[in-house]
Amino acid sequence: MLYAVLFLSLAPLGGQPANLAGAVASSTLANELHRRSTFRAGARVGWLTAQWAGSGIALAGWAMSAAALGVLEAAVVDPSPATGAVLVLSVTATVGLVRFIALRWVFRPARPARPTLAGAA
Repeated sequence: MLYAVLFLSLAPLGGQPANLAGAVASSTLANELHRRSTFRAGARVGWLTAQWAGSGIALAGWAMSAAALGVLEAAVVDPSPATGAVLVLSVTATVGLVRFIALRWVFRPARPARPTLAGAA
């Protein structure tokens, strides 16, 4: 929601500046909400550490959404701000889904092996 409001508000400045402002603000807020609520790490992980850790995927998402906006602006004469916002939100949602899948199932730490009772009969 924050992204859409900022993007649509700043659209008169151009799609790319509006995308950058929306991405920075919404990523900062999302990182903080995940730190406090989703992962309940407010007491264990500081604000700066959480922002630093969350910035890599945010940067990748911004780069992909910037590229998508560039393609849209090259292919469509004067696209509406709403079209740009929907495109960027779609790209961002896809990046978020891939990140979730990667963190949940691909890069998840291996579970330690259960100890066996050697020599038990």
